[in-house]
Amino acid sequence: MTVAVVLFTSDLRLHDHPPLHAALRAADEVVPLFVRDPAVHAAGFDVPNRAAFLADCLADLDASLRERGGRLVVRSGPVAREVRAVAAACGAAEVHLAAGVTGFAQRREERLRTRLAADGVALHVHDGVVTALAPGRVTPNGSDHFAVFTAYHRRWSRERLREPLPAPETVRVPAAATGEEPPSRARTADVSPGLATGGETAGRERFAAWARTDLARYADLHDDPAGDATSRLSPYLHFGALSPAELVHRARARGGIGPETFVRQLCWRDFHHQILAVRPEASRQDYRSRGDQWRGEEEAAGDIAAWQEGRTGYPLVDAGMRQLRHEGWMHNRARLVTASFLTKTLYVDWRIGARHFLRHLVDGDIVNNQLNWQWVAGTGTDSRPHRVLNPVLQGRRYDPDGAYVRRWVPELAGVEGGAVHEPWRLPDDRRAVLRYPEPVIGLAEGLARFREARGRR
Repeated sequence: MTVAVVLFTSDLRLHDHPPLHAALRAADEVVPLFVRDPAVHAAGFDVPNRAAFLADCLADLDASLRERGGRLVVRSGPVAREVRAVAAACGAAEVHLAAGVTGFAQRREERLRTRLAADGVALHVHDGVVTALAPGRVTPNGSDHFAVFTAYHRRWSRERLREPLPAPETVRVPAAATGEEPPSRARTADVSPGLATGGETAGRERFAAWARTDLARYADLHDDPAGDATSRLSPYLHFGALSPAELVHRARARGGIGPETFVRQLCWRDFHHQILAVRPEASRQDYRSRGDQWRGEEEAAGDIAAWQEGRTGYPLVDAGMRQLRHEGWMHNRARLVTASFLTKTLYVDWRIGARHFLRHLVDGDIVNNQLNWQWVAGTGTDSRPHRVLNPVLQGRRYDPDGAYVRRWVPELAGVEGGAVHEPWRLPDDRRAVLRYPEPVIGLAEGLARFREARGRR
């Protein structure tokens, strides 16, 4: 009997899984393996919300494999060591893995390749598993990546994506493949109370339900935080419980502006992956330095705490930060506003905000989190790096009736209509009973400081 190993990482699904299909074609038996890497915990990435969602994903993956006669093998320890041990115990001749783009993923792949080669085991790395289009599939003349989204989207849209693969009907796992009990959400502490359920089954159900009701209207609804009509698929994409290539195909099959607007968001995700694939240092360094002398944690401690706790005195900002704490997720418009407020109004280093988001976001990943923060901070790929999002104007435009703010800032529940975005303008006696903080800074003051710091006097 021939044996192959499939190492699952950020691709926790059975539908449209090229490494699994390749392993099933190559061998009589396959070991579906997930390794709980202590390096992830040491790096501070194993936070409660993602740990709980991951536990859901692994339980669902195991259940789906068992329906097909297989099972998920879970091990704990350094990845290369555990993969080698499993391959040796089962007599595996090859290991299949989805390609990653972060520095962490690239180093993991290199260690695996070197150590498996010493055992005579081949490593096959598959592109285009965690993205719709593989990083590097399209490049501009004279460069190894696109630095402007519009140009990338134009080329990306002309590419033919591979056809999605069906889930396998049968997976035979060798008896020699031993592991441990998968982690459990129930044993994970400090999880956000409103955290969604993880796993491929939940993700596919979520997409199907959302596509029936809101996909056609996505172009009109995606910037409405109160309407809550976005797909909320980002956690499932982060863990690979859904295939981005399959989502593109299924959305395009419906046709229309709404589905294409959704596909554009998936393209943004691929755009960031192709940047980090060749510039992994951008996860911690400015992609484009503007000479900023950001305020750090010591200098801006009070402002940072107010921002993290959702008590800046700016309702749209505070609503977003409180949603983050409760759900481990935040509406994209609120993400933009809260990030702009921290980096440009408070002039705090974007890395501080990115780290806080990674501490709570269930969909928080190095690729999109870090590069989205840089886009907002003006050190990334934004063609208008000096733009500042005014939280009052943003509230009036995207939450005109204040429904989103009142949902997450109960102190302002009794303030009607658009007045909720400027509670400091209410009569003194009314403000006194709200128990809502005064603004930590005037918007004009923050804007002037930012412009001076950027040399735009």
